This record gives sequence, structure tokens and C-alpha cells, in this order.
Amino acid sequence: MSNKFIFDKTITGDLKGESSWKSPSNIALVKYWGKKDLQIPKNPSLSFTLSNCFTICKIKFSSSNVSNKTEFELYFEGKKEISFEKKMKVFFERIKVYCPYLSGLKIIVETNNSFPHSSGIASSASAYSALSLCIMDVEKTIDPSLSSDYFFKKASFLARLGSGSACRSTFGPLVTWGKSNSFNNSSDLFGTKYENKIHDNFKNYYDTILLVDKGKKHMSSTLGHSLMNHHSFSKDRLIQVEKNINSLNNALCNGDFDEFIKITELEALTLHAMMMTSDPYYLLIKPNTLNIINEIWNFRQSTSSKVCFTLDAGANIHLLYPKNEFRQIQSLIENNLIQYCQNNEFINDQVGNGPNKL
Repeated sequence: MSNKFIFDKTITGDLKGESSWKSPSNIALVKYWGKKDLQIPKNPSLSFTLSNCFTICKIKFSSSNVSNKTEFELYFEGKKEISFEKKMKVFFERIKVYCPYLSGLKIIVETNNSFPHSSGIASSASAYSALSLCIMDVEKTIDPSLSSDYFFKKASFLARLGSGSACRSTFGPLVTWGKSNSFNNSSDLFGTKYENKIHDNFKNYYDTILLVDKGKKHMSSTLGHSLMNHHSFSKDRLIQVEKNINSLNNALCNGDFDEFIKITELEALTLHAMMMTSDPYYLLIKPNTLNIINEIWNFRQSTSSKVCFTLDAGANIHLLYPKNEFRQIQSLIENNLIQYCQNNEFINDQVGNGPNKL
């Protein structure tokens, strides 16, 4: 428990209002996989915040007649979602000590995604980030003196209690999460904005997501994380990730494309290697995932392109490349890669600066 974020103000009178935030997904370059205690990462991570893959969350809140619990209804893309409500109930239980003002409120939550959920594009990250920012608006209604720094740090802290990677979606364009020797301001409790100077090579970066499989994953990330607890290679992974995050940090500062490519792709493959060597073992990548990877490698070998790939916990490929290669990569997709995408679908995205209040 972090006493820093416990709300201790006196609430007077009824509460009523609404809030709406648009919060993006994020894609980890250095992967977080495995956790300890309550949503504390086993290892640090570093991510790009996206722009076009986002969740819009709107809440309406008012005082209710029940003073000891939060009453809520959840509507996802216009439909009431009982399965999501069960997860949200757990979330509200986790955060009630930090947000006691939610007890005694009736909340209607409406969310919409700009991309398929449960398919490995971190829909839970954007969802819990957006919801947590809305909750912080409730807190700011009670205490208007809240600083912007505290507002976003606590939003990140709350989001983490819903989904670990969600804490990285409250900032942008680059975010760290988890204590690391490479970053003095890093924390296990919330995401922190990358404070080192980013070389011009890595500004205005693009991420095109190739939708290999839009279906729901057969293995949840929650269960996947738990399998790291007794994984044969867990200790070696912790050593590897500190080395990789340090190397990637240097590449981002120095503008080293080749090192960026090497670490980003190694991290993606390591993530799925850990899944494939868990007990029980499982696969989230698909044959077409591998086909695309081979196409990327062949393309890079035959050109001067700096395109690379990464993967989240799913089959979909994230193509990362500098802005000046946009037309070249679009041509590669249309001529070579689109055949491997479900229904020929892909999403053009780019690195963004974080959430927006609507």
C-alpha cells in the first residue's frame, strides 16, 4: 500500500457530475512479463504511447442512498457488459482505500474502443487509464487544489491496479514503469515519463499494426504473467531485461537505429519464448505472424529501411519505423504483408503524447 495516494479530505454535500477522457494504448519496447504482490512488475519496461488506438471513457456520477459501496453500470460500445463489470468490481475494491469518495456514489461508465479488444493491442491499458483519469476528475471536484503532477501520477497508480501496463498510458510519448538502474525517477507503483533527451531519429515515429488475428486470446495475460513465478528461465530474464533496457536507453539518446531494432525485436521474441517455455506452454503467435517477420527481415536486408517489428501478448505485428519511411512501408504492406492480415486489415498509428480530456 502507498500512503502517498490515500485520499484524506473531508467530503461535504452530495457529489454529482461527469467526466470524459480519451486515453491511448501503448506498445512496450522492453516487455513487462510477470508480476509480484499486487500488480507490481517483476521487471522494468519501456513503451511508446500510441495515438490512434484509444479508449474513450465517459462517466456520470452522483451520490446514492448506499454509503458503503460503489454502485455502477458499465456499457461497452453501447451494450451492457456483465463480464467486464466483474473485473471492474475487483478494480473498485482495490482502489477504495485510495478513493473512499467512490463509496456512496452511483456511476454509469460508457466506453468505446477504436480497435479490437482482447486481441493483443493492450485494450485493458487504454481502458483502465481512461477510467482512472475520469476517477481523478471526481477527486479534483472534491479537491480543486490537486496539482497536475499529482493528478496524473495517481491516475497512473490507479490504472496499474486495473491492468499493469495501463499505468504507461497516462503519459507519452515514451514511458517507463518499474524500478530500473537506467532511470532515476522510475517506480514500481506508477509509470513515469521518459526524461532523457530523445534523439531526432526517434521523434515522429510510426506504428502500423497488422491485424493477423482479431479474435480473443485463448490465454489471458493475467494467467500468462502468473506462469513466470516458477519459470525455468525467470532469473535469466531479469538479468537480460536490465541489459536490454540500458542498451535501448542509449540507442534512443544516441539515435542508433540498428541497436534500437536489435533490442526491440529481441524483446518481442523473448516475450513469446517465455510463453512457449512456460508450464503449461502455449502459443499466441500464428503462422502468418512468422510469415510477416520473415518478410520484414528480407525487406530490411535488401533495402536501407529501418523498419522493425514488435509484438504484444498476441499474434498481431507492430511495424515500427521513422516518419520518412511512411510511403515505403505502406507499399511494403500493400504489396507483401496485407495477404497475411485477417480480412486484409491493418491500423496506421503513430507515437502520441498521451491522453486528452474531452
